[in-house]
Amino acid sequence: MPANRVALVTGANQGMGKQVAEELAGDGVAVFLGSRDLARGEAAAADIGGGTTALQLDVTDAASIDAAAKRIGEEAGRLDLLVNNAAISTTRTDVDDVAELRDLSKPSVVPIDEVRAVWEVNVFGPLAVYQAMLPLLRRSSDARVVNVTSALGSLTTAADPASPLHAAFEPVYAASKTALNAITLAMKVELESTGIKVNLVSPGFANTALVKFQGTESVEDAVREVVRVARLGPDGPTGTFTTWENIDVPW
Repeated sequence: MPANRVALVTGANQGMGKQVAEELAGDGVAVFLGSRDLARGEAAAADIGGGTTALQLDVTDAASIDAAAKRIGEEAGRLDLLVNNAAISTTRTDVDDVAELRDLSKPSVVPIDEVRAVWEVNVFGPLAVYQAMLPLLRRSSDARVVNVTSALGSLTTAADPASPLHAAFEPVYAASKTALNAITLAMKVELESTGIKVNLVSPGFANTALVKFQGTESVEDAVREVVRVARLGPDGPTGTFTTWENIDVPW
């Protein structure tokens, strides 16, 4: 069993997930880098180095998730940190403008299949990964789950007409993050009698493929809060919802 911490970061072959994996690896953490496409994951792991291991992991595929959990168990014996980062904003390939995508995502016109596909990744995926990895997290003396969400998912914020996020709330990506927030709270409630901590983080608006490269922050800046919370030790808090500037976000 490795003496250093063991982490799994999902959706880590590019963008924010890769940056989180790289910073954790720089701390000496043994990082399993989850990637739906193994070849891309292996390329990212080779780029990061430092004991990073690529892992084929499709959060919508039960067999893939189970195989990933089995491998982590065999090679590391436990899991200290789970970062549920994998997410998509849309399945559309014909729209490159975020404003246009939001218009097409209004509840009156959005295809139900589009809602279902995004929720499969953003909501059911993190829950499925959590269920598979929980036995490994229970073997750790200092385990933490960090779910990567969006401030768009805050119902308190979205319901405020004065909020700049009010008009951006829709039933696809935004509401999927609301559902993820609720599931995160349920995880926290379930684990209150254990030493396993659960936290929710909204990163910055990173310039990544998730937002068609129309983000306003660098990847390095955007992941600051995810990495800070992931680094918290056994005395760190549980049940927090913070954004990239280390500011509390209303649920």
